[in-house]
Parts: sequence; structure tokens; C-alpha cells
Amino acid sequence: MRTSRIEIRGKDEFWSRAFHVEWGHQFPERTLKALHDETYIVDAEWMTDIERIASECFCRVMQAPDIPERRSWLRQFARPLRNK
Repeated sequence: MRTSRIEIRGKDEFWSRAFHVEWGHQFPERTLKALHDETYIVDAEWMTDIERIASECFCRVMQAPDIPERRSWLRQFARPLRNK
């Protein structure tokens, strides 16, 4: 089994929760292994289904960094982007 480290980010807290409710409803046998708030280890074969449900719930799926602290450090220097 090949795994992927991903981040699932919702439009807001409501939609983040909606993603997990919908995922649990459609795929009760598939567990997303949480590492941090929005970071998960998932079976790479699930990515099509994850991306489909994420788009239905106004969420984005991104490749998660191997070192989350590095991304936080780099964000200090980047101008914040607005959600549109």
C-alpha cells in the first residue's frame, strides 16, 4: 500500500467538518489517519475519491510538507492570500 501525506482545508470550519462527515458516510471502512489539525496519511488509491468529496464540500486537498514547521516558518515572509 502506497500512502500520501495530504492537507485537507475547508472554506471554513463548517465545510471542513462536512468533508469528514461525508467521507465517513460514503467510505466508513476507510480511515483518514490524522497527524495534525489538517494533515493526514491516506492510501494513495483513495485520492480520486478524496478530491471528489473535497470539491463537493468546498475543500482543497494539497500535498502536505514533510516538515510542517518549515511551511509555518516560510509563511512569516509571504504576504497572506485572500480566499476568493
